[in-house]
Amino acid sequence: MTTSLSNVETSLVVPETASPLAESIPPLRGVFRITHTIASRFAFLVICIAIVLSALAYGTVHYWALGLFNLGGLTILVLWVLDGWRLGSMRVSRNSLQLPLLGALLLGLIQLLPLRATLSLDPYSTRLVLVQLATLLIYFAATLVFVDTPHRLHILVRTIMIFGFCLAVFGLTQSFTSPTKVYWVRELPQSTAFGPFINRHHFAGYMELTIALPLGLLFGGVVEKDKRLLYVFVAGLMGIALVMTTSRGGIISLVAEIMFLVAVSAIWRKKEEHHSSRKPSKWKPIVIRIGLATALLIGLFFGVIMFGGEFSIYRFIDSVNSTDPTTGRSHFWAVTLDIIKAHPFVGTGLGAYGVIYTKYDSRNGLFRLEQAHNDYLQVLSDGGTIGAILALGFVVLLFYKAIQRVKSTKDDFRRAVALGSLTGCFAVLVHSFFDFTLHTTSNALLFLVLAAMATINGRVEDAPVPRKRRRRSRESSS
Repeated sequence: MTTSLSNVETSLVVPETASPLAESIPPLRGVFRITHTIASRFAFLVICIAIVLSALAYGTVHYWALGLFNLGGLTILVLWVLDGWRLGSMRVSRNSLQLPLLGALLLGLIQLLPLRATLSLDPYSTRLVLVQLATLLIYFAATLVFVDTPHRLHILVRTIMIFGFCLAVFGLTQSFTSPTKVYWVRELPQSTAFGPFINRHHFAGYMELTIALPLGLLFGGVVEKDKRLLYVFVAGLMGIALVMTTSRGGIISLVAEIMFLVAVSAIWRKKEEHHSSRKPSKWKPIVIRIGLATALLIGLFFGVIMFGGEFSIYRFIDSVNSTDPTTGRSHFWAVTLDIIKAHPFVGTGLGAYGVIYTKYDSRNGLFRLEQAHNDYLQVLSDGGTIGAILALGFVVLLFYKAIQRVKSTKDDFRRAVALGSLTGCFAVLVHSFFDFTLHTTSNALLFLVLAAMATINGRVEDAPVPRKRRRRSRESSS
């Protein structure tokens, strides 16, 4: 069995039995069809199911849920091997976004080396993080390989949008009927749940990811006129559910998400009009998108009032502590900075923050804090400078590759999906300054799936329609 590298130029996997002449002819997108084995179909199905079930299982933060999640990753590996055996070649993506994740795995293994003492101050937690990170890498790499046609990209986008809408409805219903319980059964006295998530901030983070796709399609201009109102309603309900969590980090991220979408979509649309035969309008793309964003924000405000009444506004105001507006975060961050100064290069170990925090806590030291409520500081604490370089490399590669994909594609739907996916990732990166939403497995999985959708190669693009055929279709429709 050989290894076939999936890149921008290749649109299908050529079996070993193909003739040398066929291998020498470059494949044309839209002429050859990618062979889909039964194993490939099931692998894609497992990815879609994992997106749904990981969120419904309390965000997959408990051991039993993590076990099922890891089992799904193992299933994908087996199906991947069967797919390669059937095709005669093992498909692997060349996407460089996988390299920082592999580097994080290597860093964790180095922290567990049996030297005089392991570099990780909590080897058990580091092993758990490595297993979880390896499983997430499998899902990410599999998404890059098995989402290999425009049809599968459409299915994945619809799955995320429909599930996000249903999750928003469920979260709002539960918050009104049983705000202190999850699934109307499980009581959580020490945390504020929302929907299936134990932490309301993590629900807000999940909504930031799901709302990005309908907004991306709307701002990308690929939604048909008779469906635009439906997409606005779907995105609006997700936004209302996010605001109703009263997560300040989530609300800030939502506003930043919409502003990012306005700026980037206006720039891309302006460049597209500049290269077209029509005379470009200097301000029209920006004005239209600013108007749409303003209408969306106003609609969200009145939607929250309509659903939650004045109580929703008072609840948000009450969540702000006048004595400490950061709700303890300023103290957590100060302690984390002391940890970083003491362990600057390799860090204290992936997942070891809960153990090391009590040692540096300048207060009574009796409380165990599992997360720093700032993913950037915690990356420096757990992984040191090396971990920070890997994380920064992932973010830089994500934005660079997504922008390059958008510039090179002529498929409007693909461009809009890349825009929405990158916007969702941007929103979570903003939220990571205030919370630890990416430490929830379901959020990390969806984040990586969106990163894959933003940077995946050209196999997911529809073949460009000739101008004559496009002109005929317009004439027939008119």
